[in-house]
This record gives sequence, structure tokens and C-alpha cells, in this order.
Amino acid sequence: MNGVSMKSKFTFFRGWIRLGCITSLLVIVVTTLLAQQQSGPPQPYTGESPTQRAEDVYDAQQRKAMEKKANTQRQQDIRKDTAKLLELATELKQEVDRSNENMLSMGVVKKAEEIEKLAKSVKNKMKGD
Repeated sequence: MNGVSMKSKFTFFRGWIRLGCITSLLVIVVTTLLAQQQSGPPQPYTGESPTQRAEDVYDAQQRKAMEKKANTQRQQDIRKDTAKLLELATELKQEVDRSNENMLSMGVVKKAEEIEKLAKSVKNKMKGD
């Protein structure tokens, strides 16, 4: 009977060892999966150091700020030029009204050319060229 009881004890302990091994493997797999989920996918190698990336971010921010400032200046220039266009157009109309049907002064022609030049400038500024 001693042989049977030893065999049953051995089988009993072997079951516990198997259960322990399976549990250990399960803990290792779960821990690894959780660690990967928390850290996210690995960052692709871009050949840049973290310092270079920080400088690139800074450069992008500076470039954006400069573009915003240039756009603000462009808007101010457009407002100023359109006000000048209105003034020139009003003056041109007054000079045309004072002239007769037989004669236009050179001043009227020059003012019309000035208006045309300023209008083209405003158009190009609005396009962002």
C-alpha cells in the first residue's frame, strides 16, 4: 500500500507543478502584453535624436509665427491700399466730371494708370504672391 500512496502523492505533486508552470507562463504573457499596450507601438527610427526633433518642433512653431505675422502685415497692406484705391477712384471721378467730352487731361490718364497699378498690387497681395 505504501507504493500506491507514493504514486498518488507523486501524481498529486506533478499536477501542482504543472499548474504552477502554466500559471507562471500565463503571468509572463499577460505582463508582456500589458507592458506593450501601455508603451504603445515602438517609435520608428527617423535618424534624429530627441534634441533634433525638439529643434524641428521649435523651428515649425517659429515658422508658423512668422507666417502669421506676415499674413497680418499683408492684411494691413491690403486695407491701406484699398483705402488709397478708393481715394484715387474718387479723385479720378471728380476730374472726369470737370473735364469736357472733347478733352481729358494728362492727369486723368496718369491717375487711371496709378489706379490700375495699385489694383494689380492689391490683387497679387490677396492671392498671397
